[in-house]
Amino acid sequence: MENLHVLLILALSALVACGPDQQANEPEAAAGMDETADAAPSGQADTADAPADAEQAATDAEAAPELVQESAAEPEETDSGEVPLMLAQADPAAASQDWQFREGEHFHRIVPTQPTVGGADKIEVAEIFWYGCNHCFNFEPHINRWADDKPANARLVRIPAMWNPLVQLHAQLYYTEQVLAENGKLTNPEGFRSAVFSEYHERGNRLTSESAIQALFERFGVSAGDFQSTWGSFEVAQKMRVAQDLTRRYGITGVPAIVVNGKYRTGGAEAGSYPKLLEVIDRTPSPRPHADVVEWLPATTGRGRGWKPLPRWCVPRSLPPSL
Repeated sequence: MENLHVLLILALSALVACGPDQQANEPEAAAGMDETADAAPSGQADTADAPADAEQAATDAEAAPELVQESAAEPEETDSGEVPLMLAQADPAAASQDWQFREGEHFHRIVPTQPTVGGADKIEVAEIFWYGCNHCFNFEPHINRWADDKPANARLVRIPAMWNPLVQLHAQLYYTEQVLAENGKLTNPEGFRSAVFSEYHERGNRLTSESAIQALFERFGVSAGDFQSTWGSFEVAQKMRVAQDLTRRYGITGVPAIVVNGKYRTGGAEAGSYPKLLEVIDRTPSPRPHADVVEWLPATTGRGRGWKPLPRWCVPRSLPPSL
């Protein structure tokens, strides 16, 4: 019996998220930093059960990055956690399947719906992460494989956690990396991202100072001048302000976390495993949903398009003709 208890504890600990409330137990510390974060058990913040009756907010922000408010004009149904999610499919028989993922257990509804990073032209899947989180490190190959095979009308974005000075320093690293890649100064962003995780988790380089981070960029061919001009730029600072706001709005208390279209939040602990987490994102029991799955219904009220997305989890594989 004692061995059984040990096995259960080990199985659960593999899916625990990194949270903001634990002090890091690291040999290195950045000057002036009061806190550091490391892996710690953490759950996702619960959201209210009542539907949102807010006025429709459709804002086309001009600042980069663009924040677009997904419509919250219509009251959203708040299904009981006992009611399984159902697909709206071209095949009515398939829609009657007993789906295994339930609201309140495998994912949480965010009420009211919150802004997203990109435009409303695609379904946004946001991964909230921290380079220093061992669970994010383990989740990385899973989310990368999902991204390689994601639907054409889906968009993966990454939002760094912003809990404390060390985590914010790594968020600044991430957005410096992003801007340099967009400007053609960082020619291998995928390799660089992998190297950041490797430095922290495999080589013991915690990247706790600007100089240590600059040295890593220079290894990937970024000049000191390009690094310095980007590191302290308004563009990077603005992206960090957006990340701070979104992680607060999404109720992020642990990473890795996934937020779909500003409406739903989940993580490995809720889903049960990382492969299951990707199934929750796709909201289908099969690894590759069929192309004829339709995730859109006519809107009774709405934004003038005549259609609205179902308030559900699936990343739809096809859009209605009117869009």
